[in-house]
Amino acid sequence: MSTVAPAPERLPRTLGLWSSIALVVGITIGSGIFRSPAGIARQAPNPLLMIGLWVGGGIITLCGALSLAEVAAALPATGGIYAYLREAWGRRAAFLFGWAELVLIRASALGGIAVVFGEYLLRSIGIDPTAHVLVARGLSAAAIAFAAAANIRGANIGALIVGIATWAKFGALALLVLASFALGASHGASASHFTAPSAGPLVIGSIGLALVSVLWAYDGWADLSFASGEVKEPQRNLPRAIIFGTLALIALYVLTNLAYLYVLPIEAISRSPLVAADTMMALFGRAGVVLVSVFVMISSFSSLNGSMLASPRVFFAMADDGLLFQAIAKVHPRYKTPHVAILLAAVLGMALVMSRSFERLTGTFVLAIWPFYALGVAAIYRLRRDRPFLPRPYSAIGYPVVPAIFILSVAAFVINALVNDTTNSVITFALILAGLPVYELVFARRSRRV
Repeated sequence: MSTVAPAPERLPRTLGLWSSIALVVGITIGSGIFRSPAGIARQAPNPLLMIGLWVGGGIITLCGALSLAEVAAALPATGGIYAYLREAWGRRAAFLFGWAELVLIRASALGGIAVVFGEYLLRSIGIDPTAHVLVARGLSAAAIAFAAAANIRGANIGALIVGIATWAKFGALALLVLASFALGASHGASASHFTAPSAGPLVIGSIGLALVSVLWAYDGWADLSFASGEVKEPQRNLPRAIIFGTLALIALYVLTNLAYLYVLPIEAISRSPLVAADTMMALFGRAGVVLVSVFVMISSFSSLNGSMLASPRVFFAMADDGLLFQAIAKVHPRYKTPHVAILLAAVLGMALVMSRSFERLTGTFVLAIWPFYALGVAAIYRLRRDRPFLPRPYSAIGYPVVPAIFILSVAAFVINALVNDTTNSVITFALILAGLPVYELVFARRSRRV
């Protein structure tokens, strides 16, 4: 347990309950629901299994949300997971998470979200993104730069963009779902798509890798915790926002995938990286493609903007703790935002988006960050044992079983990835563990002096 007090609050609390819920939903609904179904259908080519994976991923996410909400309410400090790891497992574990965020996690996340923005932007004007990869990536990098500029201008501006766009996302997905079931039958849709036999062999290892894509789509449920230091009445608003936002996401994702499957057979989904556009093409023709592409662009940019708002607070909190260079903890004299941390995240994201595919970006992100989510959730056991008198405005529902379900689920898919995607998994974990000697050589003594 850390013996060092959390960093003093230097960022104003400007995010209320509805802004916080919108941030959870806005960050999460970004690219996954519009881009991941193709890969999931290829790896788990059975309609009922595909829907089952979305339900299962939602249940795993909800278990994590129900558990992390207790830790977030008890430790409402800027940095989120970083702060929880610091208080429960010590500064070395906290640094390792921040290091992973720096070298892998955040750049992969920003890149994966921005790629979808660029692809759907080209699709909306009738250009095939697969034939103009560099153009799509250039547009993606520009979106990252714009999101960084907006968030340097102010957290409330970033939250406003997310809040407005969140309603657009809900509107787009609601339109897609309602139109699919109301009009699909006259355009070749069929309920038989739900019960069609598997389009290919079912392999347990591939199903596990498909779950990684599902968890990418659900990721974002914990990002609000990174901006805990800027949430009003955090003990009350943090758990509510995390839980209500996650429940809304599960319902919306399952309905959307049912709509995809109703309109398109699973074989067609597996060949459709831009499945939302192809679904609307089947229903409304070219006009439907343009409409949904615009909505997806809004959705992915909103998620990009929300991620840019939340994640740089990790770098800010680390620098404020003496675990990164102090310049990163600078607050803009006029806008009162961690502008150096935001610029750092943007540069890293732009570098990766120009060099890696969507699938590799998202796979790396999930494999790198979800083990830290599991450690953050496991903090609930450590804190209850070592700090029984810590104020807990919210107690995790289903404790101790619910946190254990989440931790064991994460352990299972990490083991599956090591077995079935060994090379990339080993490289990912090697890069993360490289942070240990960096901590010992550069920051261990400095952090002890803080």
